[in-house]
Amino acid sequence: MGYIKGEDRNQTILFPESIDEYVSDNNSIRIIDEYINQLDLESLHFNRAVTPSMGRPPYHPKDMLKLYLYGYLNRIRSSRRLEQEATRNLEVIWLLRKLKPDFK
Repeated sequence: MGYIKGEDRNQTILFPESIDEYVSDNNSIRIIDEYINQLDLESLHFNRAVTPSMGRPPYHPKDMLKLYLYGYLNRIRSSRRLEQEATRNLEVIWLLRKLKPDFK
């Protein structure tokens, strides 16, 4: 009897799997997403984030708030560590819709 083998990393598939399939329906990350999406950020004075006319556009304040709330609930204080989580943790990748903000 052999060992259980994972899939070949170089194997291409016809239909790529959705990230949503990796996050269960009862995962707490979905609560964070739903909570932040229902907030009215203008009433919380988040209306000062004005998109500049030049340069790279900023991340949406809701996306950054989701990331910081995730960090708070999981005891991640470092912005560099949050950057790491955004590139390797499937929950955070799902939460931020594949955005990868840096620590600055």
